[in-house]
Amino acid sequence: MNKVSLTLLTAVFGGAVALGGYKLFENKKFEGMSIEDKQKVYFANNPTGVMSSTGNPDFTQAAAVVSPGVVHIKTTYTRQAPQGGGSGSPFDMFEEFFGTPQGRGRQQRQAQPVQASGSGVIITEDGYIVTNNHVVEDADKIEVVLTDKRSFEAKVIGRDPNTDLALLKVTGKGLPVVKLGNSDNVNIGEWVLAVGYPLGLQSTVTAGIVSAKGRQIGILGESQQQPRGYGNQDQPPVNSSIESFIQTDAVINRGNSGGALVNAQGELIGINSAIASPTGVYAGYGFAIPVNLVKKIVDDFIEFGNVKRGYIGITFTEITPELAKEKGFTDVNGLYVQDIVKGGAAEAAGIQKADLITKINGKVITSSPVLQETIGRLRPGDKVKLTFKRDGKEKEVTVTLKGEEINKAAAGDKSSKSATEIYNKLGASFMPASSEKKKELGINSGVVVTQINKGGVFEYFGVERGLVITEVNGVPVNNVDEIEAALGKTKRNIVSLKGVPERGSTVIINVPIEY
Repeated sequence: MNKVSLTLLTAVFGGAVALGGYKLFENKKFEGMSIEDKQKVYFANNPTGVMSSTGNPDFTQAAAVVSPGVVHIKTTYTRQAPQGGGSGSPFDMFEEFFGTPQGRGRQQRQAQPVQASGSGVIITEDGYIVTNNHVVEDADKIEVVLTDKRSFEAKVIGRDPNTDLALLKVTGKGLPVVKLGNSDNVNIGEWVLAVGYPLGLQSTVTAGIVSAKGRQIGILGESQQQPRGYGNQDQPPVNSSIESFIQTDAVINRGNSGGALVNAQGELIGINSAIASPTGVYAGYGFAIPVNLVKKIVDDFIEFGNVKRGYIGITFTEITPELAKEKGFTDVNGLYVQDIVKGGAAEAAGIQKADLITKINGKVITSSPVLQETIGRLRPGDKVKLTFKRDGKEKEVTVTLKGEEINKAAAGDKSSKSATEIYNKLGASFMPASSEKKKELGINSGVVVTQINKGGVFEYFGVERGLVITEVNGVPVNNVDEIEAALGKTKRNIVSLKGVPERGSTVIINVPIEY
């Protein structure tokens, strides 16, 4: 072999080693990227070439690019199937918007498989799919069908009822991907497309405009504006649900849940989630979860297996003209702090009850979803700047968000309503157990249930007259005063009762008290 050939062979071999090492390094780097960064790499190598159609409503390019990446999700449930006709949504959580699940009615029959369907959006070429939590919740089997009729069985990577998002994974390569957009750049009035599988139909595209942003429609949890039992608790309840929907008039129906809301450039700006309808079908208003919130949730699922949510640790109400007049505020925007969670981030930053929070990171808080969505994108340890007013003076503090431990501490320390109110909720009358009765049952303490009032908790849970209750919340009781004193130890709104129906037999009844 001459010198020229040897030199050429050495160069080729060296190049191959270098290229192989680079590819290995590149693959490891790719694995550690967020979903959004992976998409940037993907679309740098696979440009879509879709131009905005704003001003010229021709959505053919956007529809052609997006549709292959929006999948049909078919779910199977093995559960007690009720009798009755009708076809509706499988999503119990959203029956108010979508109707009654197929095969569901009031009368029960023997267990049999029930099938339902929704939509999903492929966000990586190796098979990560985002959809609604209510589409896949409690499903025994999840099948994903692409527009080219390929079918995959999917596994759940994570579910979050607080945002109604879920992340699925199928085993595949080179799958069509929908490009993630930026929901912060969405403008009211711009054209959008809804892509999904409504009413049992195949892939369907509808068009409309963004009609509102930051909508809170009260379907994911109790409103923070009116926390249950507020004012009678040692700790205010911490609401984890986040509602800041994009509202659109693009036609969305049953089965569109989990599908794509995209802009005219074919970029995903939201995950379709609900409709407001008196009939269960489209009546003009659909709601989608902003994609910037979606990005954070799915990255948490992939990195941690669950959502890492940060908390400020306050309860609040939006400022209204009436509240502003009552409190002497001149501001028309902001959140009035009703209470502070002990040990929470707000308390540590110096925020107090009756403060008016007006801005977050310099952005005016026009409604509670502005705060909720901003915090929803962050994790414990992240910092936000809050601007607030106290005694007419404006101040700014940096708040370091805290995690679930504050939520749990608040729940653990939270006391219930007054003992008298709880006693009345029980809906029963008692008398001290006689010495003979105690001897008969082999007990040292006890009161006899002498009456059950209609509509009370005891009636609801089937507690019968004559039952001897020996302990309330772990405390022995012998008369009404001792019952009321023991009810004062109620935690988390659960009353624990110990009863003795007959000698040698004990029953434990845990009764939730609602307000």
